[in-house]
Amino acid sequence: MTSADVDDMRECHSLVTPAPVRPDELAGRTARTAGRWRALEGVRLWPCEVPDDAVADRTRREASRPVGDGVRVVLVHSAKQARLVLVARRSALSERALRLLASAVTGGEPLGPEPEPGSPPRTTSGGAPEWGLGDRTRAGRQHRLPVSVAGDEKTLLAAAAVTLSTYTESSTVHIGLNDAVHRVGVPDSRSGLADFDVTPGGDRADVGIIVSGGGEYLPRLAPPNALTLHGAFGGGRFTGWCHFDEGAVTPAVAEAFSRHVEHVADQLVSAQGEPGGHLSAEAETAVLALGRTPLTGPGLTGRIDQVVAAVARSAPDAVAVSDEKTELTYRQLDERATRVAAGLGVLGARRGDLVGVCLDRGTDLVVALLGVLKAGCAYVPLEPHNPPERLRFIAEDAGVRWVVGTPPPLPGITAVALRDVEAHGEGRDPEAAGSDEDTAYVIYTSGSTGRPKGVLVPHRNVVALMNATRGEFALGARDTWTMFHSSAFDFSVWEVWGCLLTGGSLVVVSYWAARDAEAFRALLARRKVTVLSQTPSAFTQLIRADQEADDGLAVRLVVLGGEPVDLRGTAPWFARYPHTRCRVVNMFGITETTVHVTAQTIGPAEVVTGSRSVGRALPGWSVSVRDQAGQVLPVGAPGEIWVGGAGVAEGYLGRPELTAERFVTDPVDGERRYRSGDRGRLRPDGRLDHLGRVDNQVKIRGYRIELDEIRSVLVNDVGVAAAVVTVGLGTPDDPASARIDAFVVLPGGRDVGEVWSAVRGLLPEYMVPSTITAIPALPLTPNGKADLAALPEPVLASQARGEDTACGDDLGGNVLALWSDVLNTEVKREDNFFELGGNSLLVERVLITMRSRRMPRVSVREFYLNSTAGQFIDLVTRLGAGG
Repeated sequence: MTSADVDDMRECHSLVTPAPVRPDELAGRTARTAGRWRALEGVRLWPCEVPDDAVADRTRREASRPVGDGVRVVLVHSAKQARLVLVARRSALSERALRLLASAVTGGEPLGPEPEPGSPPRTTSGGAPEWGLGDRTRAGRQHRLPVSVAGDEKTLLAAAAVTLSTYTESSTVHIGLNDAVHRVGVPDSRSGLADFDVTPGGDRADVGIIVSGGGEYLPRLAPPNALTLHGAFGGGRFTGWCHFDEGAVTPAVAEAFSRHVEHVADQLVSAQGEPGGHLSAEAETAVLALGRTPLTGPGLTGRIDQVVAAVARSAPDAVAVSDEKTELTYRQLDERATRVAAGLGVLGARRGDLVGVCLDRGTDLVVALLGVLKAGCAYVPLEPHNPPERLRFIAEDAGVRWVVGTPPPLPGITAVALRDVEAHGEGRDPEAAGSDEDTAYVIYTSGSTGRPKGVLVPHRNVVALMNATRGEFALGARDTWTMFHSSAFDFSVWEVWGCLLTGGSLVVVSYWAARDAEAFRALLARRKVTVLSQTPSAFTQLIRADQEADDGLAVRLVVLGGEPVDLRGTAPWFARYPHTRCRVVNMFGITETTVHVTAQTIGPAEVVTGSRSVGRALPGWSVSVRDQAGQVLPVGAPGEIWVGGAGVAEGYLGRPELTAERFVTDPVDGERRYRSGDRGRLRPDGRLDHLGRVDNQVKIRGYRIELDEIRSVLVNDVGVAAAVVTVGLGTPDDPASARIDAFVVLPGGRDVGEVWSAVRGLLPEYMVPSTITAIPALPLTPNGKADLAALPEPVLASQARGEDTACGDDLGGNVLALWSDVLNTEVKREDNFFELGGNSLLVERVLITMRSRRMPRVSVREFYLNSTAGQFIDLVTRLGAGG
């Protein structure tokens, strides 16, 4: 083996997993899977048949072989057993991605987009994975910690394997061993693991173990492993040192890792069986304290409406809320909301009732929301642009008796116009509102059962959110905010009440302006907005629009939330608005924990490193990371994020079983916590890294979507025989092209067109699949699950119709070429932009490109009303002719 081969090996890692025996079937799955990721182009399967007694040895040799620039997949099999061996460069494919690939090839979970936006897998200088949270700028700074592990060689090896498995979330771990340990064999029965691979010799494994006759010495001047345990056995214990390099492992993680090995070994020795909890009681308490941020100093008290009333008394003539046509002072807002509250009382609404609000975005919407709260009721926002069937379900599920606004007909529910409610309350005083323990609002989120679920959030949670942030962000009367998001999206809770509870001025952005980055950017400049809240997807479009403008913005604070942030994409913003002038904060949060949970200020260092940190818990909130059994994990170990503290909601409306499952009493400290379903890890400084989801939920353009809800609607409401729903990218490596693909088995007499029509009437725009592909039957794995790797490529609408209509004129040809480029597929005149995978972000991309090419200017609203290529070409032609 040459030195180049050795270097190649050091930069690679491997995964071994049980596999179906038939090579031809597995080869087909491998080829189909490879088509989903550009990183896998050219991957193919090498079947390798060996005798039964040689499978394990051949597997080990294949896993240690170097690989070129791609991914090598080998099927090692015999008459009785088969293993799939995958080898890849760490820089090309993260360990999690490697496991997802293996699962997809063997017919498991969906592959999904890879890598996550803005978060390429980082490796240490030695090629070790990022589990140690090392700082590459500190590479070469070597340290050691004392360790004392109970038991013999097998106990030490098992404890190290269990600990490394905890940190890497892998049942296959790589431990470099010297001969003294390698001779003891693999202690599967005592490790608590189904399988782990032991790499002899110590070359570039994640953890090394060296047993010697004693003495103190550094194993190597430049340790080959991220972390090495070195020492000797005596008196029934392994005593020695944990050596590590800060370039690979931080001191805090090395300390936690060492204590975890000691703790697991103690459990194995005392219990003579499976390891129990990850941490001692003392360490568990310390980790929980690390993830908790205490609230200090006095804060706001009372209900939302009471705090707003106090602002109105102190600054009655300050502008509270405005839209394109209307402006209301705090006095006017309070007076109108008081009339609404009294009018609801006349209609029969009482404290604790749920009242629907279905109004377009404007000052009237804010008046109605505040009026419902003043009446002692809770508001249930109904987005008027959602399908009537969804509005009907939410209204009926919430049990509302009244809806303020003009919703579609809702049987058994009284709809009353806002002006009529105010007229009923003219000259009357509303009843006393109640306490801050009352529910303030119920916002519905996507549900895996096929129906959205309502989250009950009390007044005290919203007031606590402002107490946690107003001082840190210096929020006050000089600020101008925007209400950019739908009232049915919990980001609006932060925008509306964050502004009004701190005495700011709220600018309500219309539905169409929120979809036109250029128009929205002009509004920000015109109204001198200082506090801006955006999903990262929307912020990307705003940055592009801002690059075309000559004037600057007054924005001093940008709050990003709702989905992962591509930090590198924020660089153009900082080039124009330095971090010393405009603070950009990435906030992780969930509807069930009152919008926000953590906050991470983004600066040049975060942009350069592509940090995945979402920051520390807000004051009054807490975060911890748990395993599947709910046990607290040590610092640096990934698992499910649990959230506690002031933001935890009451639960789900009318769903006691689901509430009990997700909102739990922590057996450690008795605190009520929410199991988020998000993956993360706690850093030594208390900051949280967000690592994605643990379930079948996705976030697209800020919206939380349960793929199972879409599947359930297809099967139960639309009536297809069977369905599978996945997420893919229309254009590789372009997060803006993320789309939902549905695969359906149609009953006799049905066609895809009927399915399209039915789905659009049941699901909101952001949940409607971009493609619906008819298949004769669902492909299944040997265990009976849907074989997602065997699904065909999604069929776009034009492909399904088999059209071939060209457009000969230059303007039409330019439009078709632009649409084809943005949608990454050939477009014809009869094609509908949204049926080909288009979305609001791609609409913005088309319009911005048209403006840069000096083509006729088209508004977002005009685009939506002319969404087929032919209609759009005709529109652009008319506009170009001055029509």
